Amino acid sequence: MNVQEMIFLFIGGLGIFLFGIKYMGDGLQKSAGDKLRDILDRFTTNPLMGVIAGIIVTILIQSSSGTTVLTIGLVSAGFMTLRQAIGVIMGANIGTTVTAFIIGFDIGAYSLPIIAIGTLLIFFFKNKRINYLGQTIFGFGALFYGLELMGDGMKPLRSLESFHELTASMSDIPLLGVAIGTIFTVIVQSSSATIGILQQMYADGTVELAAALPVLFGDNIGTTITALLAAIGASVAAKRAAAVHVIFNLLGAIVFLILLIPFTFAVEWIRDTLMLEPKMTIAFAHGMFNVTNVIIQLPFIALLAVIVTKIVPGKDSVIDYKPQHLDPIFIQQSPSVAVAQAKEEAIHMGQIALQGLEETRQFLNNNQSKHAEVAYQLESAINNLDKKITNYLVQASSSISKADSKAHSSVVDIVRDIERIGDHFENIVELIEYRITNKVNMTDQAYEDMNTMFDLTLETVSQAIDAFENMDEEKAKAVMKKEDEIDSMERKFRKKHILRLNEGLCSGSAGIVFVDIISNLERIGDHALNIAQEVVGKKEE
Repeated sequence: MNVQEMIFLFIGGLGIFLFGIKYMGDGLQKSAGDKLRDILDRFTTNPLMGVIAGIIVTILIQSSSGTTVLTIGLVSAGFMTLRQAIGVIMGANIGTTVTAFIIGFDIGAYSLPIIAIGTLLIFFFKNKRINYLGQTIFGFGALFYGLELMGDGMKPLRSLESFHELTASMSDIPLLGVAIGTIFTVIVQSSSATIGILQQMYADGTVELAAALPVLFGDNIGTTITALLAAIGASVAAKRAAAVHVIFNLLGAIVFLILLIPFTFAVEWIRDTLMLEPKMTIAFAHGMFNVTNVIIQLPFIALLAVIVTKIVPGKDSVIDYKPQHLDPIFIQQSPSVAVAQAKEEAIHMGQIALQGLEETRQFLNNNQSKHAEVAYQLESAINNLDKKITNYLVQASSSISKADSKAHSSVVDIVRDIERIGDHFENIVELIEYRITNKVNMTDQAYEDMNTMFDLTLETVSQAIDAFENMDEEKAKAVMKKEDEIDSMERKFRKKHILRLNEGLCSGSAGIVFVDIISNLERIGDHALNIAQEVVGKKEE
């Protein structure tokens, strides 16, 4: 086998392996009904539950980096505290060992039939759940097929003297193995790939256990790069969560490097006692390393939080976007208070919508993706509150009096309007992303018009929320006048846009983006008007 064939087999196998993991994870995630956020949101009440949630989600998406990135997003949006996030990150490290155990079963000889079964389920069935199952099975087969190809590509390495010298050096200098594991994982962005290759090499006799274990430690350090990249431009809390991931994995690697000799003996004892195959031996080593690391560091979560707060200073601007007023005790004891509590939560939801609008405007003007990310998180928070408030009001509806029923229906309608405001600013963010991706140039006049309309829309929504909070009829009527201004402004700006188009000052693509943005702003104005009309109608009653 020549060098070119070796390289092609290895990189082709690596590509199929990574695709298999991703495709299998996507299939599992879709089969789970995309409830990963709910799992993390609901089951992170304490650090231990956070660890369990982290394990479950990582098994479902087959990526510890993916779980950590999702956790950073939740921390950034205020759904999760730093301490809760630390537990999830620890759990993700345990969850990722499942991939190594799957590889440990070594069923590469059956990879092509498995791929065939997956293909059959994807293409010959119309049921979505069967398609998702097919996707999972196809990814499972591709994972093993890619591993087989990589193994074939690496086999000639056994006869190379220089490679033997390198593996001998890794046995004598464990830090070299750690460095190799870290660098390779950073390059391929997958700790599962590094472990998979390590399992294959150990099975082929290309590398000894003493050299393989430090590479395994380095792999855990390298996987933190994804979290660090995800935290760029995020909130202070998100940066701290990423820092925790680095510190946790780095400390684990240091501790196990110090205990490398007894750890190697322990792995060898388990291998011999359970008569493990080589690939399963590495899987057990990986599992032991991560589980022990979590057990050692779990009692020090509070200390880790203090350390990263010192390392990443600054005031955290994150607001808690979870419901603040929906106490279930009022549903039975005092339904009228329950309705009042739901109203308070709706006002809280309105403030988040205003913040989302402001982030969207910032994104329009400076193209910084961090504003888009925050806007998306805020829209997600609005959807979360919409569900929570609506469920709360549904539970309260069976026991409310006639006097409270109008207030009840009013809050339901206003919550729906605020949720729609979130949808519209999300649409605007997507339009701005389209403009950036496709390099659509817009005129200064277009930006000036959009900002003018943004200012008026923000002011109108703010006044509508204020009118609802204080049941202020005068402010509600002022909102109605402003909404008329928004409507006339939208018509005026459309005409100006047509003139620019006729004069050749802007392209058709720029025109579509411009018209869609001001159209979404006009629709936001409509929802502010609905809120104001609820206030005026309630006053008249």
